[in-house]
Amino acid sequence: MPTMLGQNQYGKAETRVVRITRDGRTHHIKDLNVSVALQGDMADVHYSGSNAHVLPTDTTKNTVYAFAKEYGIESAEQFGIHLARHFVTSQGPIHQARIRIEEYAWDRIASVDEPSHEASPDTPAHSFVRTGQETRVTQITFDGEIWEVISGLKDLTVMNSTDSEFWGFVKDKYTTLREAYDRILATEISARWRHHWSGDDEPMPDWDDSYARTKRHILRAFAETYSLSLQQTLYQMGSRVIENRGEIDEIRFALPNKHHFLVDLAPFGLKNENEIYIAADRPYGLIEATVLRDGAEPRIPLDLTQL
Repeated sequence: MPTMLGQNQYGKAETRVVRITRDGRTHHIKDLNVSVALQGDMADVHYSGSNAHVLPTDTTKNTVYAFAKEYGIESAEQFGIHLARHFVTSQGPIHQARIRIEEYAWDRIASVDEPSHEASPDTPAHSFVRTGQETRVTQITFDGEIWEVISGLKDLTVMNSTDSEFWGFVKDKYTTLREAYDRILATEISARWRHHWSGDDEPMPDWDDSYARTKRHILRAFAETYSLSLQQTLYQMGSRVIENRGEIDEIRFALPNKHHFLVDLAPFGLKNENEIYIAADRPYGLIEATVLRDGAEPRIPLDLTQL
């Protein structure tokens, strides 16, 4: 045979599942987008079309819905762990499962209106508004023995209106960019972090608490770093996470530089004293790097779109 089968996987992508937990008048929402990819003994289906080892992708979709009822959705990570364990342990031909989940957050409308974030007795606790800060993501991989849990976020847009400079860079005959000693620094954070939890014989992290605290460290580091480059800010964000979150061994960022350029107001007889900017959406600089715990091996792909 002049050809041979290489790496392959199959599954059901982007199964949307919304779980409503009804606690009397107070309701709770978990809104997930779940993608399942399975690997294993699948040579025959490719070579001969035999489906003897194939669990239908429609079944994986149904499993997502059934598990949302049977197990609930405590967190995206915990839900993905339930799914990965099920597919690998219940189907002999399946040797590895990869579960990717995006979670969309909702705020109670009553919380938005009440400074205390607690609804009054007369305010409905079943009305929500979709929050737009970021999308929470996770990827769970299980091969029957070893777990790998990668958590993260995307589309988290942040800005510092000062305390950022960019100067002293290399210049050649094509360089037109002026040095900046007081500029806007803005980016849309995509980050993934790998937990060193790798099996049921270890205590499992509190996934929701870990996510909230990691995000807080990322934001505080962005706000508190006097930045001479976006690379410096990236490293400070990653270092703060690694130094403060013992359950995390690796964090990778992809940071597009959302450029803000001063508008030339001189033709109108006006001075622009760092007040009026144009926000340029493209092209943009893209800064990517990984920060690791000392001694840890990098495992998160360089391209975060692969997760």
